[in-house]
Amino acid sequence: MRAFDLLGKRWTGVVLGTLRGGPAGFSALARAVEGISDSMLSERLGELVDSGLVARTVREGPPLSVTYGLTAGGRALLPALEQITRWSEKHLTPR
Repeated sequence: MRAFDLLGKRWTGVVLGTLRGGPAGFSALARAVEGISDSMLSERLGELVDSGLVARTVREGPPLSVTYGLTAGGRALLPALEQITRWSEKHLTPR
């Protein structure tokens, strides 16, 4: 179950959902994903890039800029994540 090995990790779904709005730089992602540390964000982005769900784009400067955006595979995953969200809102007991 490779999908759950990746998607079951804390922050993965939130990072993917944040990128739904379009490509973003590291700092913008760190601000948007409240509570995530820089090291954890870096780790999750690396895993998502390695899995092919997120693309890392480097633009030579000055200033040098790095952005992260969903690949076709990452965009294809969004409807499934939205369905899981709807299911959880309907069937899981609130905290």
